[in-house]
Amino acid sequence: MAKSSSLNVRVVEGRALPAKDVDLAPRDISGTSDPFARVFWGSQSLETSTIKKTRFPHWDEVLELRELPGAPSPLRVELWDWDMVGKNDFLGMVEFPPQVLQQNPPNGWFRLLPFPRAEEDAGRNLGALRLKVRLNEDRVLPSPYYQPLTELLMESVLRPAEEDAASPLVVLEEVTLGDCRQDLATKLVKLFLGQGLAGPFLDYLTRREVARTTDPNTLFRSNSLASKSMEQFMKLVGMPYLHEVLKPVVNRVFEEKKYMELDPGKMELGRTRRISFKGMPSEEHVRETSLGLLTGYLGPIMDAIVGSVGRCPLAMRMAFKQLHQRVEERFPQAEHEDLKYLAISGFLFLRFFAPAILTPKLFDLRDQHADPQTSRSLLLLAKAVQSIGNLGQQLGQGKELWMAPLHPFLLQSISRVREFLDRLVNVEAVGEAGGSARALVPPSVTVREGYLLKRKEEPASLATRFAFKKRYFWLSGETLSYSKSPEWQMRSSMPVSHIRAVERVDEGAFQLPHVMQVVTQDDAGALHTTYLQCKNVNELNQWLSALRKASAPNPDKLAACHPGAFRGARWTCCLQAERSVAGCSRTHSAVTLGDWSDPLDPDAETQMVYRQLLLGRDQLRMKFLEGSNMDTTLEADTGKGLRDCPDALAQQRTAATRLLEVLEDLDRAHEEFQQRERDHAASSPLRP
Repeated sequence: MAKSSSLNVRVVEGRALPAKDVDLAPRDISGTSDPFARVFWGSQSLETSTIKKTRFPHWDEVLELRELPGAPSPLRVELWDWDMVGKNDFLGMVEFPPQVLQQNPPNGWFRLLPFPRAEEDAGRNLGALRLKVRLNEDRVLPSPYYQPLTELLMESVLRPAEEDAASPLVVLEEVTLGDCRQDLATKLVKLFLGQGLAGPFLDYLTRREVARTTDPNTLFRSNSLASKSMEQFMKLVGMPYLHEVLKPVVNRVFEEKKYMELDPGKMELGRTRRISFKGMPSEEHVRETSLGLLTGYLGPIMDAIVGSVGRCPLAMRMAFKQLHQRVEERFPQAEHEDLKYLAISGFLFLRFFAPAILTPKLFDLRDQHADPQTSRSLLLLAKAVQSIGNLGQQLGQGKELWMAPLHPFLLQSISRVREFLDRLVNVEAVGEAGGSARALVPPSVTVREGYLLKRKEEPASLATRFAFKKRYFWLSGETLSYSKSPEWQMRSSMPVSHIRAVERVDEGAFQLPHVMQVVTQDDAGALHTTYLQCKNVNELNQWLSALRKASAPNPDKLAACHPGAFRGARWTCCLQAERSVAGCSRTHSAVTLGDWSDPLDPDAETQMVYRQLLLGRDQLRMKFLEGSNMDTTLEADTGKGLRDCPDALAQQRTAATRLLEVLEDLDRAHEEFQQRERDHAASSPLRP
C-alpha cells in the first residue's frame, strides 16, 4: 500500500510589518525588489514566478509538493530578490515544523525571519508573508481494491438521475461542501475521463440539477457539484482551446499597456498624457478614447470566440449539446427560450473566458500577474465579456451604469453569440473523448520544442555541472529527438512508443532544480533513463505534460520508479544499493490533460472519493436501513411518497446496502494493510 501525501502551499502575497511603512526589504538601488518565493519540503523545492520591481508582491500561486520516503519534514518558505547579474539576494524566510503542518496548518500572515546566524539582517523588520497551507495525507491501496467502488460510480451515471437517492454520487453531493466540493469535482471529472464516461457523468449531474430547479433564474447559479464539475471539466480538456482563442489579445493588452477607464470615480486625468490628448484633458476625452481602445480589444476577442467552433474540443461540444437538450426539455415554454443559451454561456463565458481574461496567470496565459493598470484594463474587458455571456439580461441595471457607452457593442455581440452557440451544439458524437487509451498527440506534428539540459548516459567521472549538456529537443507523437542546435543536421531520437514513465526528479538527486526523467524500454526489454533539466518550473510542467500526452497510449507503463538517481553506488531517494531494485515511488501512469493540471491517478482519485463517502455513511444508513423518515426522504428526492413507489424504495435500499458493503470492504482492507505495516515494523531489526 502506497502512502499518498501532498502539501499544498498557497503563496498569496508579501507585505511589511505595520510598524514599518515598507514591504520586503529593498535590495535594488532603485528601492524596489524583484521577489520570488522558494518553497522547501524535504528534498523537494518549487518556486513561484518573479514579480518585477515591487515591494508589495502578489502571487496567489499554489505549489504542490509530494511527500517522499523518510521522516516527516518541516516546511520552509524563503523569499529572494531576483538579480539578472550576480547572486540573488535573500529577503527573509518562515519555517514550520512537521507537527504544525499536521495539527494546525499555517493560514494567515507570518513575519519574515533572517537566516540563522545572519548578522546583516539581525534585528531588522523584514516584512511578512501571507500563506495558506494544507497537508493531504492518505494511504492508497492497490488498484483491485478500488474496483467495486469504481464500478458503483460508473453504474450510477447510467441510471435515472431524477429518481436516484442512494448512489455514491448522491451521497457525495449531499455531504461535500465548500472548498472540498471543488476538489471532489476535479477528482470525479478525472476519474470519469479516465474511464471514457465524462459525458454520461456530466449529463447525470445536469439531469439532477435541472429536475430540482423550479426557478429558471437560479439554474446552475450556485456552486453545486454539477456546476463545479462542468467548470473543472472545461479547465481539464479545454485549456489549449482557451489559449488559442484568448492569448493573442491578452498578450496585446499586456504589451501595449494602454490606459483605459470608463468609471468617472476611477479616472486619473493626469495619466491621459499616455494616450496623447491635445489641450486640457477631460472625462469625456478619457471616456471616448477608452471606449475606442476597449472595443479595439473586444472586437478581436469576440471574432476569435464566434469563429472557434471547429477548434472547441469535441468533448466540450458534446457536453454543451447534452446541457442544451436537458434545459430545453425541462423548460420548453416560449418565455424561457433564452435559458438553453444562458445555461451554456453561463459556463463558457462566465466561468471560463471571463475569469481567464481577468486573471490570465491562473489560466497559464501569462507567466506573471498584471500590474495595477493592466489589471484594471483586464477587469473592464472581463466585465464586458461577462455581460455578453449574460445575453444582456442585466444590461443598464445595477451600480455600473458607467458601462453604458459599451452597450451598443455588447448588444451587437449578443446576437452573434446565439448563432455561435447554435453552431457549437450542432455536433454528432464520435465516441467519448478523454479516455486513457486515446492518442492525444498527432504522430507527425511537433507539439513542443526548445532547449533542455541533457545528462550524459554514464558520466561517472564528471562533476554534475559538466554532466549536463545543452541540447535542442523536438517532441512529436512519434519521436523525442535532439541535436546540438535547431540548425544542426545530425539528430538523435528515441521512439515515443518506447516511453514507460515520465516523472519529476528530486532536487537532491543532482543538486539541481527542475529535472525530469524519461524512462524508455528497448527491444530487448532493458530500461534506460534520460535525465533532462528545464530552466524553470513552468517549463518543467509543460514538458512533463507534453511527454505524458504523447505516450498516453503506450502499454506496459511502469507502476513505480525512483524519484532520485543512482549515484555513489546507491539510489539517492531510498538508499538502496541495487541499481535494478523496484522503484520506491508510484508513477503517474496516465495522461495529463492540460499543461497546468495534475495527471490522472485513478487510485488516488478513488481513495479521495472513498474518504468523502465515509462522511455520509451514517446519514445513508439512517435514511434507508433504519426506518427513520424514509417516506419524507424519498418524497423529497423523487416527488413521490413511500406508498406510491414501494419498488423504487426497495431499489434504493438495495443500492444503499451495496454501497455500505463496498465502504466496509475498503475499511477492512485499510486496516489489514496498516496491521501488516505495524507487524513489519515490529519484526524489523533495529538499526544503530
